[in-house]
Amino acid sequence: MSLRFKAISDPDGSGSNSKEQKMDLGNGSEVVYVPRLLTSDESWKFFDYLNKEIPWIRPTIRVFGRSHVQPRDTCYVASKGLPELIYSGYQPHAYSWDDFPPLKDILEAVHKALPGSTFNSLLLNRYKGGNDNVGWHADDEKLYGSTPEIASVSFGCEREFLMKKKPSKSSQERRSDDDEPVSKRLKKSSNPDHHSFTLKHGSLLVMRGYTQRDWLHSVPKRAKAEATRINLTFRYVP
Repeated sequence: MSLRFKAISDPDGSGSNSKEQKMDLGNGSEVVYVPRLLTSDESWKFFDYLNKEIPWIRPTIRVFGRSHVQPRDTCYVASKGLPELIYSGYQPHAYSWDDFPPLKDILEAVHKALPGSTFNSLLLNRYKGGNDNVGWHADDEKLYGSTPEIASVSFGCEREFLMKKKPSKSSQERRSDDDEPVSKRLKKSSNPDHHSFTLKHGSLLVMRGYTQRDWLHSVPKRAKAEATRINLTFRYVP
């Protein structure tokens, strides 16, 4: 189902966040969406820089005991002194913020939109077409703590972002959603535990509270998504 966000007022009267919207997922989980964090021109300038200047790599990862090439490009940036990031058996090289100064400008815009937030690491992903994707997962690594705040900025091609609630440990599903046809999955409009919406060029999505504990998210394959999308996920490592 499409996320139904609740609009909130602009706290300082500046108008910059007048379209900020919140959605309460229940049990301490929350999603915040800012459709236009940056102007279109600013967003395209950042897109061109990131697409050309970031040292993208498409690593080999291990999922369910099998090795395969990750279906998207990636790069990792972190403040000095943070613990090393390891996911799916892959340990990315940690670049410095000073290696790519425009990233600090984007980080500043995120901090301005989210007063009180502090991010010190960044995972960049580039989807070069509709076959590039990220499967169902939660960013629940111990590295980020029990209630991580994750801010996601998108540039370029609009892509669908799906969320579904994690099944309870006592439930026994006869068939996984991943095995269902996409058309069938998206018809579950009456199910409050499944959500689908589009991340727009220059937008900001924030997942807070227990979202990573209780929910999964994905960016699925889409044949019609022929252009490139670049996504920046800012996180805080204690």
